[in-house]
Formats: sequence, structure tokens, C-alpha cells
Amino acid sequence: MQLFYNSEIQPFATNFTFDKEESRHIVKVLRKKEGDIIHISNGTGYLFTSEIIFANDKKCEVKIKGEKFHEPAPYSLHLAVAPTKMNDRYEWFLEKATEIGITEITPIICDHSERTIFKADRFEKIIQSAMKQSLQYYMPKLNEPVAFNSFVKAGQRGQLFIAHCEETEKRLLKNAVAPKKEVTILIGPEGDFSTKEITLALQQNYIPVSLGNTRLRTETAAVVAAHSVAFVNEE
Repeated sequence: MQLFYNSEIQPFATNFTFDKEESRHIVKVLRKKEGDIIHISNGTGYLFTSEIIFANDKKCEVKIKGEKFHEPAPYSLHLAVAPTKMNDRYEWFLEKATEIGITEITPIICDHSERTIFKADRFEKIIQSAMKQSLQYYMPKLNEPVAFNSFVKAGQRGQLFIAHCEETEKRLLKNAVAPKKEVTILIGPEGDFSTKEITLALQQNYIPVSLGNTRLRTETAAVVAAHSVAFVNEE
């Protein structure tokens, strides 16, 4: 099944018209024609089965033939990940974490961060593409960048973890996280969190965790964390 995404389509809709960009992609690139069946998600759990009734590269219109609501995952995962020095590494993380399953992403600016500028539009497109490719029906939320101190003091809910590299007592994430819970995990920059940041996180009830015996890049650590939480929640 090939999945399309459009946040504007609403439950109980009977018809829907794609914008010019998406219409061109459907008609010109994918060569869809009238009578073809396509599947659309609005990113909030709904899957719409539709039939193309007007195939034009400037205005592709479909008739909704059915809809199905998919319940969300039994857990939520919020990854707060420091920006990587190279944007393509962060983009790789966004793609893979979306494929694995993630609820929310917040870029956090840390003491050792080397990058503070983000291409939000591009990041959104990467998440959207990964959602469609992996046939998921919930669009992860991408937040604006925020300072580390502000994030940890904001009072995140559920289980709170910080993955850092300092040689202190830590639990393996896969053994610390509980199934069917709200989870927030902090992942630091290439130079790791500063000692001050780790202390602040512990004061805010974040639990220090390890992701394994090897030192991981930021983007790899974030993907490992996403997989660990997803694995614990496998039924």
C-alpha cells in the first residue's frame, strides 16, 4: 500500500482536493489516473480509502470511499535531542526514529551544542516522508528548539531519563523503562551534556541511563533510545 498524507482531510469527509504540489506529484510523477484507489492519512490516526475522480496535475480530486481509525501506540515517546554538527545526521535520526515510532521531538540547545539553527521545513518533510514510507497514521510533533535548562524545568510528564557518558552509576535504558508509559529521554550533543546540565536534570528527577557499552554518536544514541522503548512495548 502506498500512503499519502494531508493534515487537512477530516473525518466524515466525502471529497477532497489536493493542492497543486501534491496534485502534480500524484498525476505527473506517480501517473495516477481517474478510477485509481489511493490511501490517505491525516496524521491523527485516520486512514482514508479514496478514488480519484479528477486527475489533473493542478487539481487532483478524490472521493472518500471509506475511513478507518487506528488507535495510537500504548506508549508515548518524547525525545529531546541536541542538534548535530551536520544537519544530515539529524535528518537521519528524524527519519529512523519516525519509522521506529516516536510521538514528539524537541531539539535542545546545550552548553556544548555546536549548531543552533534548524531547517524546520525540511525536517517536517523528512518526518512526513518517513511516516508515509513506514505506513504509520500518526505524525510526530516537531517542536521549536529550546534551551536545555528551560526544557528540563518545564515539568515533562511520565518517566524521565537522561542518557549521558559520564562514569557514574546508571541503569540500562531497556531495563529502566516501563511499558505503556509516557517517556521523555534527553540525548546530548557530540561533546555530551555538561556536568552542570546533568546535575540540573537529576534535580528535576531525570534518571541517568546507559544505552550500551559503546559510545554512540548523538543521532545513533537517539535511534537506539527510540528502539529500546519500542522494544519494551512490543506485544
